[in-house]
Amino acid sequence: MAETERSQPPLETVIAGNGAAGLSERLVTVKRTLIGRPLATGEMEERLLPKFLALPIFASDPLSSVAYATEAALFVLVAASLAGRHYVFPISIAIAAFLTIVVLSYTQTVRAYSTSGGAYVVAKDNLGTLPALVAAAALLTDYVLTVAVSVAAGIVAVTSAAPGLYGLRVELSLACVGLIMLVNLRGVREAGMLFALPTYGFVAALYAMIGAGLVKCATGACPEAAIPHPVTVGAGTVGLFVLLRAFASGSTALTGVEAISNGVSAFRHPQSKNAARTMLVMGAMAVSLFLGVSYLAVKVDARPSQTASVLSEIARAVFPASSGGSFMYFAVQGFTFAILILAANTSYQGFPRLAAIMARDGFFPRQFSNLGDRLVLSNGMFVLTALAGFLIWVYHANVDSLIHLYVLGVFTSFTLSQAGMVRYWFRTRAAHWRRSAVINGVGAATTGLVTAIVVWTKFGQGAWMVIAAIPVMVLLFAAIHRHYRMIARRLRAGADAVLAQPILRNTVVLYLERFDAAAVEATWYARAISGGDFHAIHVPREGSDPHVRLHFSAQFQGNPRLEVLTAQDGPVGTVLEYLWALPHGEANFVTVVIPELLGKRSLPAALLRRTTFFLKMRLLYESGVAITSVPRLAQPSDAPFVPKRAVGVVPISGVHAASLRAVAYAQTLGLTDTKAVFFAFDDAEAEKIEQEWERRKIELPLEIREAPFRDLSGPLLSYLRAITADPEAVAVVVMPELVVRGWTPRLLHNQRALYIKRLLLFEPRVILSSVPYQLL
Repeated sequence: MAETERSQPPLETVIAGNGAAGLSERLVTVKRTLIGRPLATGEMEERLLPKFLALPIFASDPLSSVAYATEAALFVLVAASLAGRHYVFPISIAIAAFLTIVVLSYTQTVRAYSTSGGAYVVAKDNLGTLPALVAAAALLTDYVLTVAVSVAAGIVAVTSAAPGLYGLRVELSLACVGLIMLVNLRGVREAGMLFALPTYGFVAALYAMIGAGLVKCATGACPEAAIPHPVTVGAGTVGLFVLLRAFASGSTALTGVEAISNGVSAFRHPQSKNAARTMLVMGAMAVSLFLGVSYLAVKVDARPSQTASVLSEIARAVFPASSGGSFMYFAVQGFTFAILILAANTSYQGFPRLAAIMARDGFFPRQFSNLGDRLVLSNGMFVLTALAGFLIWVYHANVDSLIHLYVLGVFTSFTLSQAGMVRYWFRTRAAHWRRSAVINGVGAATTGLVTAIVVWTKFGQGAWMVIAAIPVMVLLFAAIHRHYRMIARRLRAGADAVLAQPILRNTVVLYLERFDAAAVEATWYARAISGGDFHAIHVPREGSDPHVRLHFSAQFQGNPRLEVLTAQDGPVGTVLEYLWALPHGEANFVTVVIPELLGKRSLPAALLRRTTFFLKMRLLYESGVAITSVPRLAQPSDAPFVPKRAVGVVPISGVHAASLRAVAYAQTLGLTDTKAVFFAFDDAEAEKIEQEWERRKIELPLEIREAPFRDLSGPLLSYLRAITADPEAVAVVVMPELVVRGWTPRLLHNQRALYIKRLLLFEPRVILSSVPYQLL
């Protein structure tokens, strides 16, 4: 029966434990200042959002697109003909109707999928894997472009009011992206509270501007916009193709509509009901604001400019500098800048959530499903920031250049999502399914038509890059899934083989470069696990101790004898050749014990011990070889430490072949006290591991410890220090290590073993044995 122990370890023990006292303390202090204290998994319920905070978080993108959607359509019309600007309002009505259809369709989706109704989930459940991956690739692309376009457009609002900053638009854009990431790393609730004022302020300022403009025009005093540095006006005609291009460009007003369906799980209960209501409010605001701005753009004759936004021209016309309401111009510009910058926040909610869902399904690197300190998906946020920053840098924060890459991804995902919902209603035949199927069917047909229009009108202006990128991304997702599936099958099948395999023996080899305090402790350990029957070898090289054999023999009276090997192929090659002559493989272990005396608490300095570092790296690929490091920090007295007992600890991440191989190895060591330990992030995970351990009837006792902050460092160090509190004891950590060949496959795994090695490198009286499980 597994032994279960619940404990909450100190959070910052890693600082004192890993030996990086000065620098690490400062880094942790900075991290806590910027991001805040870690949050336990049990606090997740408290982080759920009320509707008034969810609206600015998830709706800032579609609301902010009001600031540039009209201008995007006008830019296409004016480039063809000056007379074309009068078509912008009819086109805006068509876009508003389209937006209404999409909002109503997604409201159906939110009600049907109470946890996440994003395009990927809906398509996967109803259309199959391939359409789901296409939807995911399209959405991820759109999220990255949303950040780049929104931030660049926000900086345009600033440079419209302060032209002197135009030359710094790239630097300002990158700084804003970094700031948004930092705010989101603090947590969803904190982001909502920070973003609420700018979002509601923008809505209020635009309603005030539209209201004042409509009143002036109704009373016959409609102002005329001043257009600084207008763009070149075309001398052609406005044909069908131009109208469709303008419609496609203006359809950026729909970006971000799906964000609420991706984030239903972030709402307070009842989640579906609250998310649906929030979506309807968002739709009503977006439609009314977009139509109001488009109508005023025609009435005041606003046109695209090289230095000022159309919204800025309208605001200056409605609130001229000579009037008492001139301050409202700066309010409009200020809130426009704020919401355009914060519109990127929609992507900071959508991209990490979608990446996490795909990671759990095995189509994205597993690290993207990990929650950070503040219960946010921080890995997705880091990657999103890097990609968006790259686009801003490449396109020099130019909105007109970036906008052509936009909207194709979002309309592709819209179409697949709504088509999937039609299939959902026919499959489930839930209440009112016919009406719901009609709503989603209209949505699918409409978004499909607009997708075709976007492809046709924007293909030569950059949309081809998105079209080319989506299949490449789908192939990448499929390759990741194939890798994870192969690994899972191997580990699952290998578990039975490991349990059935009788372990015959464990041969111990002690590798010495010099005879020092670390060598004394390593020799004691080699004796302890071998019963005194072990091999001791030395490979002479430049810098090694020429008298090591003499010192070793004097200390241990020639039993065992230290073998001095002739270095014919370098130290690493020579040791490998020696090991090849020993029986090792599936049924026989060879333990290579490597003492390392470390001069200071410095990871780079430890890595500079090139021979032992490269030897340990090379041994990872040898079947049946366990690599044991006996690190010791040099002390002024350099007094040897000889323990009296060793306690074995096998930290496991699951009940699979790699962990069971480490358990089998630990049982060959002959230690009187050895346990497997699992650090559980939640109760469900703990119960699952415990049941599997009992089902397989594994003899080694299992302890389950809580890791409520999803970080192994604190719980693991607390566990080990409880052992080493005995001045005569050492802790022997037997670490399962999955070994795959090639850097690309390695990036798909969480490097847990490497993290623990680094963590324990400077931990006093801890011996670390790595038991590789090769999947080559």
